Amino acid sequence: MRFFPRTARSRLVAASAACTMAIGALAVPLANATDLKHQQQQVQGQIKSAGHDLEDSSQRLQRATARLDSARAELAAARRELSVAHGKLVAARLRDQQMQARLEVAIARLAQAQEDLATGQQALADQRVQVTSTITSIYEEGDPELLAFASLLDAQTPGDLATRMEARNVIVGRETRAYDDLHAAEVLLQVRENEVEEARDEVAAQRRAAAAHLVTMRELVRETRAAKLKVRELVDDARRARQVAVRARQHDLAILARLRERENRIKQRILAEARRAARNNQSGYRGNTGGFLSSPVNGAVTSQFGYREHPIYHYWGLHNGTDFGAGCGQPLYAAAGGTVMTRYFSASYGNRLYLNLGMVNGKNLTVVYNHLSGYKVGSGQRVGRGQVVGYVGNTGWSTGCHLHFTVMVNGVPVNPMNWM
Repeated sequence: MRFFPRTARSRLVAASAACTMAIGALAVPLANATDLKHQQQQVQGQIKSAGHDLEDSSQRLQRATARLDSARAELAAARRELSVAHGKLVAARLRDQQMQARLEVAIARLAQAQEDLATGQQALADQRVQVTSTITSIYEEGDPELLAFASLLDAQTPGDLATRMEARNVIVGRETRAYDDLHAAEVLLQVRENEVEEARDEVAAQRRAAAAHLVTMRELVRETRAAKLKVRELVDDARRARQVAVRARQHDLAILARLRERENRIKQRILAEARRAARNNQSGYRGNTGGFLSSPVNGAVTSQFGYREHPIYHYWGLHNGTDFGAGCGQPLYAAAGGTVMTRYFSASYGNRLYLNLGMVNGKNLTVVYNHLSGYKVGSGQRVGRGQVVGYVGNTGWSTGCHLHFTVMVNGVPVNPMNWM
């Protein structure tokens, strides 16, 4: 079976293993060009397909787990959005407080300016009454200029003239001062009227800004509420996705439990066959097992036999065979002469075919073809090396056309590459 691991660690491990194999291949001084090219192709296939096999999880669980991961990612993003929206709202509320404070200062300034204006208006009115009274009093005695001139004409001595001139200045200056004071009061009143107008403008500007900010506040409150609602919805979505993933996992584990029971029964048959062969002194093949098996399909190795971390369950488990990449429908060949022990459909391994190869160095050797699209031979049939026994498929828990090839010694999976 094939998978798409989520962690860079899985890809790194697979790629490192592939690179190690490449270095090892180049270090063999006696390898000929054909062997090196074949090894290079295998390594390239391994690197290209690094992390592409999936053990013990169905597409149903893969989809459920992907949905759960997606829901969790969406939830995390929504929570970040909520945090940002909440931060904006807090900042906006602080800004609102500052604007309200400035508006209150502007209103207070306007009130003070209006009070000062009222005081100034009253002072001007009083000043006008005072000026009117002063000027009336002056003119009741006659025209000040004529009186002063007549007084000067009556002067008898230079000293008397000087005294009369000073008196004239006092009389005329009194009128001038009265008008000057009135003018000053009028100027001050104009200043206060300008201050009132400026204060009104500032209050109006602050109120317009506050009104605009109120719209912003309402929008931020709406965004924050929407973000909270989205988070709640995604929490529910993540909870549902997790429930679906848990059910899918339980379903897969139940299937695997039934599969292992069946595999155990087949293993007992294999052991029984080994015991029967021993009793009948059927020694079978004895000798070097390297190259004992032929390649079961024309395709590059895409995933090696060995232990690795499960991409969904995250437990450390055995990938009990070697995966070969090949197109659906390509022929599968008997790796050696033997007897078709059984064939059946498994929810996880798809169409399976067990080929019993007999005794090798005193132990029973069996090979298993998985994920077939169809069979060419039937149970109990005797086949020869290289004979077509079935066709590459994508059945069971598989994400692409390939052969998952298992080699078992007395029912225990071993590394197929040690036999090829």
